[in-house]
Amino acid sequence: MTESEEILRIASKGDGITASGRFAWGAAPGDRLRIDDTLEWGPHHVEPPCKHFGQCGGCQLQQLDEESLAAFVESRVANASASQELGAERLGAPHLSPPSSRRRASLRAESSGGRIVIGYREAKSHRIVELEECHVIAPEFVALLGPLRKLLITMGKAAPARKGGKPGKSKHATPRMAADIEMTLVDQGVDLGVKGLTAEGLAATEAMLAFAQEHKLARLTMDGGYGFETVWEPVPVTVTLGGVKVPFPPASFLQATKDGEDTLVAATREWLAGAPTVADLFSGLGTFAFALAGPDTKVYAAEAARDTHLAAKAGADRAQLPIFSAHRDLFRNPLQADELNRFAAVVLDPPRAGAREQVECIATSTVNRVVYISCNPSSWSRDAARLVEAGFRLVELRPVGQFRWSTHVELASYFVRG
Repeated sequence: MTESEEILRIASKGDGITASGRFAWGAAPGDRLRIDDTLEWGPHHVEPPCKHFGQCGGCQLQQLDEESLAAFVESRVANASASQELGAERLGAPHLSPPSSRRRASLRAESSGGRIVIGYREAKSHRIVELEECHVIAPEFVALLGPLRKLLITMGKAAPARKGGKPGKSKHATPRMAADIEMTLVDQGVDLGVKGLTAEGLAATEAMLAFAQEHKLARLTMDGGYGFETVWEPVPVTVTLGGVKVPFPPASFLQATKDGEDTLVAATREWLAGAPTVADLFSGLGTFAFALAGPDTKVYAAEAARDTHLAAKAGADRAQLPIFSAHRDLFRNPLQADELNRFAAVVLDPPRAGAREQVECIATSTVNRVVYISCNPSSWSRDAARLVEAGFRLVELRPVGQFRWSTHVELASYFVRG
C-alpha cells in the first residue's frame, strides 16, 4: 500500500472514498488518506464553520467547499438516474440553499446532568448535543434556544406535586423531562410547538404566555399526547404560497427553505406552462397548486392529512382560485387511470417512500406530462423506471440541496410521454 491515497469522491452517506475502496469520515475530494487513516487536506477541504461539527448528527459535509458540495448534490441525483438507466436528456445545475436559511427545525429537549439540553442527537447516538450555535437553521430559532431552556426549567418547577409524590424535594432541582421542539418560520414570525409536555398549573401557563409575548412568537402550542393545543396566537398563523396566505396547522409540512421552495416551484411552472388541467398529488398545503392555478389552469389537489387539506381548501376558497381540494389517501386509494385521464398533467410530491401505487396508475393512464418532486433519490429512481417503462421519457432533472451540509438531497424531474 502506498503512503497515502487520494479521496476521489464523497459516498452517499458522506464518507470520502479512495480508488482502493477505503472510506474516511470528514474527508473532501482531493484530500490524501494516509496509511494511519489520518487526512492531509486538499484544495476542496475547508474549516467547518460550526463548533459542534463532528459531534452533532445534523451535518455530515461541512468540510466541503461550495464546488465539491454542489458536485455531491449533483452526483447523488445523477447516480439515481443512472442506476435505472433512465437517460435524463438534461441535468440542471444544482441549487444549494445558503447557510442559516432553514425555516423549520425539529429539536429535542431533555434533562441531562441536572440541566435542560436542547439540540440535535449525536451521530449514531441517542445523546443530545447542546446547541450553542447552528449555521443551518434560521437565526430566529438559535436566538430562542437559551430563553427556551429557562422556560422549560420554570415550567417543571411550577408544576404542582403529583399525588403520592415524595415531599421535600429542592425547589431548585431541574425537573426530569423530555420533549420535542418544532419551530417554523411563518408569515407572522416563529411558530413554536412543544410536544411531550403540558403546562400544569397557573404559574406554568403564565410563564409560557410571558415567554410568547416577550419573544413575539407567532404562535405557541403544546402537545401532551392528545394533539396540539394553542397557548398563544395573537392573529391566525399563515404561510404565503403562490402569493396566497394559507392557514398553517401546527407541525405541518413546509419545504425546508424558501429558496428551495422557489426553485422547485419555478421548475414546475416552467415545465407545465399551458397545461389546462393539473392533478397535484400529495399536495400538502398547496405549494404547487397555488403556484399553478389561474385563469387558464384548473388544479385538483389531493392530500391525506385532514388539517392540511382543510387549510389548503380555506386558502383556495378565500383567494377564489380554481383549485378543487380533495381529502384522499393516495397510498390506500390512488387516483385510478380513468380519473387521471381527465388531466393534461400531474405533479407528484410524495413522502420518502415514494408513490409506487400511484405511479402504476399514472403509467396506465393517458396523462402526457408528469412532474415528480422527490426527497429520496432511491425511491424516485424506482418510480421513474416504471414511468419510462410505460413510455415516458425523462426530459430533465434538477438537483436541489435544501438541507445544506447534509447527505439529504432532493430533486425535481420532468417526464413526457412518447
